[in-house]
Amino acid sequence: MVAQEFIVDLNKPLVFQVGHLGEAYEEWVHQPIVSKEGPRFFESDFWEFLTLTEWWVIPLIWLPVVCYFISMSVQMGKTVPQLALLVLTGIFVWTLLEYTLHRFLFHIKTKSYWGNTLHYLIHGCHHKHPMDGLRLVFPPAATAVLLFPFWNLVKLMSTPSTTPALFGGGLLGYVMYDVTHYYLHHGQPTSEVPRNLKKYHLNHHFRIQNKGFGITSSLWDRAFGTLPQTKSAEKNNKGR
Repeated sequence: MVAQEFIVDLNKPLVFQVGHLGEAYEEWVHQPIVSKEGPRFFESDFWEFLTLTEWWVIPLIWLPVVCYFISMSVQMGKTVPQLALLVLTGIFVWTLLEYTLHRFLFHIKTKSYWGNTLHYLIHGCHHKHPMDGLRLVFPPAATAVLLFPFWNLVKLMSTPSTTPALFGGGLLGYVMYDVTHYYLHHGQPTSEVPRNLKKYHLNHHFRIQNKGFGITSSLWDRAFGTLPQTKSAEKNNKGR
């Protein structure tokens, strides 16, 4: 007896459906539905609310927190040049974390019920509905939970006076990443750099989804060999 293939009903809450796809989840989730209206995730209005975030909420909540942490290092005697170096270091480290998380966690292959369900919640939903404007940035409640282990990790690797500014720089890097990510999907850039960055990221969504993991830049894709080929280079290779 052949098992009947599970079909996701897009008119019903999705989160607890996608797990039933099994091995078919990987193909399903990478077939994007281009619509600014996102799907329903949960039956519960409370849990549904926690998945929805306007982009401007991110800087509104987290930039004051960034300033607070940097001010802690100021109170401990750090000079302006030292603060600038620490904050820039934090931003730089964030870019590597951004790449690492996107490549190895957000694009992990799953086939179990709970593996598919968790992946869909973390990142799969974004690939399935890439233009869902209320699920492009990370929900603040989830970010707040994750800040605690990251704070403790930074504390282990640095001194008491440098920890706050380093952490603040990393958090600033995250804010820059999230608002940039939203802009790349919904903004209409006119200058060359953001226009190329938008093209680069949408290429990851709609053409080569297993490469191009950088959001704010292609730096780490270049460093680790995950830079996608251009269309012209791809055509040339096929023609050989």
